[in-house]
Amino acid sequence: MMFRKLGLAAVAAVTMAGSLAATQPVSAQEQFVPLLVYRTGPYAPSGIPLADGFNDFMQLVNTRDGGINGVKYSWEECETQYNNDRGVECYERLKGQGPTGASVVNPYSTGITYALIERATNDKVPVLSMGYGRADASDGTVFPYVFTMPITYWAGADVMVQYAKKEAGGSLEGKKIALVYHDSAYGKEPIATLERLAKEEGFQFSAYPVAHPGLEQKATWLQIGRQLRPDWVFMWGWGVMNSTAIKEAAAVGFPMEKFVGIWWSGAEADVTPAGDAATGYKSLNITGVGTAAPIFRDIEKMHADGNGVADKANIGTVLYNRALVNAFYYTEAIRIAQAEFGVKPLTGEQIQWGMERLDITQEMIDKAGMNGLMSPVKITCADHEGGGSAVVQQWDGAKWTAITDFIEPRRDALRPAYEASAAQYAQEKGLTPRSCN
Repeated sequence: MMFRKLGLAAVAAVTMAGSLAATQPVSAQEQFVPLLVYRTGPYAPSGIPLADGFNDFMQLVNTRDGGINGVKYSWEECETQYNNDRGVECYERLKGQGPTGASVVNPYSTGITYALIERATNDKVPVLSMGYGRADASDGTVFPYVFTMPITYWAGADVMVQYAKKEAGGSLEGKKIALVYHDSAYGKEPIATLERLAKEEGFQFSAYPVAHPGLEQKATWLQIGRQLRPDWVFMWGWGVMNSTAIKEAAAVGFPMEKFVGIWWSGAEADVTPAGDAATGYKSLNITGVGTAAPIFRDIEKMHADGNGVADKANIGTVLYNRALVNAFYYTEAIRIAQAEFGVKPLTGEQIQWGMERLDITQEMIDKAGMNGLMSPVKITCADHEGGGSAVVQQWDGAKWTAITDFIEPRRDALRPAYEASAAQYAQEKGLTPRSCN
């Protein structure tokens, strides 16, 4: 089986050196998936394990299962360097490839997700922004082609507050919570939710933006550690910003056990550069860690047989595992859609139909060997989030360990917020929300 590396011309040579695989040749009987990746640039330490997880999962479906009911995957990577313009260029170049065009697009960037929503909707290509992107895209009446399962940033903010409240003995009244965030669309996503929760729970909320890529934070942490002195710090960081924040927090003496990052601030690459300073740091996670799940025995065998396409060092890491779950979502959506439209390569419109009927039960998770890696979700026409949850994990200096059970966000308040924001978006764009009755 031949693999070749393709990407934008300006970065193709660099990207070639960054991975073992990227493109599975396309045939008329294969389901094509474009992979928007960033194996190069400032966010490469996070982008590489994500890309590797996608490659390995689709390769596993092909080699172990013979495809989805016999329909094999084909795919091509395109290097975005986490840049919005490159992301749009990659999407436009790849969306028409394969016998039926792009099946689904996974931007792995909130900025690229924002840039692609209208394009992909017009092209009828589902956007799976798993735990990132626009939280209000959970409202499928306004965003029919965008899926946010299993959980959104707004829901993540609620889980963080719930956790801090429990740790504080059941009340945050009079407490101080600071948010250190990447100064981008991604980093700004939780602010409105945290402002609402501050009023409801009685805590003082302060927000501190950090400019890309996040290396300059000393002044921010001097303000936090010596002036504000918060009870908790939450972080919406990415890439080198995360390890830099941990080191600066340690330098001003802020206790790691009171420092909690979102799930994009909780991978191995976020803590190992900080060394011993990171011990005790916490983050949310929406997928399991390690290689205990049975699917890893199949992945190990695939690599032993010479069919693996990822760097084996990434297997079982936080972001590799997250990509496995992501690819499992759209694989099951394709399987559902095949039952309706036939066992053949499907269009994005047909796969969107399947995604709106996803009902990932624990029984399905166990059967797929994914137990411990994910929680159940159920997608409907109106609800594109699916009812997922998050755990709090802690770094012990060598590995991540979950220290809570999965925590359910309080969606009784979140769902109206999604709908109100989505309605405003629809009004601004002149859209008529569809009926899901």
